[in-house]
Amino acid sequence: MKPDIHPDYHEITVVMTDGTSFKTRTTMGKAGDTLRLDIDPKSHPAWTGVQKLLDTGGQIAKFNKRFQSFGLK
Repeated sequence: MKPDIHPDYHEITVVMTDGTSFKTRTTMGKAGDTLRLDIDPKSHPAWTGVQKLLDTGGQIAKFNKRFQSFGLK
């Protein structure tokens, strides 16, 4: 390996959304930094299976109105 071209590989603390934390090694930030997650496997709908639709601008209502006659009979 060439000297002085590789980033520093150090330990940081990762804090999950529920407050639990763990240590990992990374090249991000500085040694001893803390990474606080906004979304993690305990809170993200892709992993929890709990999803909610956000109707921005009435798009879902518009879709339902347009295709209401195609309902199951």
